[in-house]
Amino acid sequence: MANLASASLTIAELREFASFTSCEQRYIKRSLDIGLGRQDAFKLWARDADESAAIRRQYVAYQELKTLRDGLPDESVLDGVEEFMGRLMRVTAFDLSQGRITCFSAYRFLYERLLGPEIRPWLPSAFCGAAALPQIHPSRRKGLLQSISEAAATAPAWSQRKPSFYPEWVDKEAA
Repeated sequence: MANLASASLTIAELREFASFTSCEQRYIKRSLDIGLGRQDAFKLWARDADESAAIRRQYVAYQELKTLRDGLPDESVLDGVEEFMGRLMRVTAFDLSQGRITCFSAYRFLYERLLGPEIRPWLPSAFCGAAALPQIHPSRRKGLLQSISEAAATAPAWSQRKPSFYPEWVDKEAA
């Protein structure tokens, strides 16, 4: 029965990923390669000099991920929140400013894989805070903020289940 439930959740993750735009899918896969150290993103993802520069900036921005993974504050106290949220919002603002993540669900999908399921309660505030920053163009800001559902913004609890589907590059020639 547990295997059936696990398979069902994996299928739900696959369906959610399939619902994202191709641009979001590509960015999520590239971001996982960079953030989890899975592949050399320059060799795999850079199609031109501009994309190489964007990947270089992403490697720099994602250096915060280890600190974020190691410094998750206790949800019941305020100690350490400002430093943690500042770092999380900075990385979030970087990703949102790239213009490839267009909704909260794609952002959440990426970040729960980059930082683990424990990050889920922190994501709505980081997303809303980063989306409202002046570095995000007002036309994008509106769409980003409207993409977060009331249920996601006011969730009374979050699952601690680890994601099971981590999308990766698929070489069309090898397939």
